[in-house]
Amino acid sequence: MSLDLDPAKTEVQFTLHDVLHTVHGTFKLKKGAIHWDPDSGKASGEIIVDVTSGASGSDARDGRMHKEILESQRYPEATFIPDRVDGKLAPLGPSQMDVHGVFKIHGVDHELTLRFKVDRAGDQYNASTHFVIPYVQWGMKNPSNFLLKVDKTVDVDIKTTINAGP
Repeated sequence: MSLDLDPAKTEVQFTLHDVLHTVHGTFKLKKGAIHWDPDSGKASGEIIVDVTSGASGSDARDGRMHKEILESQRYPEATFIPDRVDGKLAPLGPSQMDVHGVFKIHGVDHELTLRFKVDRAGDQYNASTHFVIPYVQWGMKNPSNFLLKVDKTVDVDIKTTINAGP
């Protein structure tokens, strides 16, 4: 089975909490596909996010995010390479699938399982996943200073609509 993600129909959102407010932002999907054998669960493909597209609505904050935390000129992409899918895709209605693989961000590989909620309605699938990136633990700089204290993790939500095909 294969699911191809359309960048125009895919949202990649992030949320970073600090003591005063919450920062919301987006990244753009470059491309994405997951291929798997429903019997064995063996998977392949890749999901590539354009790290240089990260935007939170504040030019100053985004400049610092790209230069000091993400180093997006040096690491312009974040990539998830699936190797296993657990769960079955229902012919209609809701499904839950765990997609295990390697997430590469900031030049380092991290084992990760993405739990996708998938709902087939008519000729399309609506899929979403939520995961947490412990960016400080993963070697990225903590943007906190004496005035600003932010969490050491960032929440990521991905939502997409995929044509189900014939």
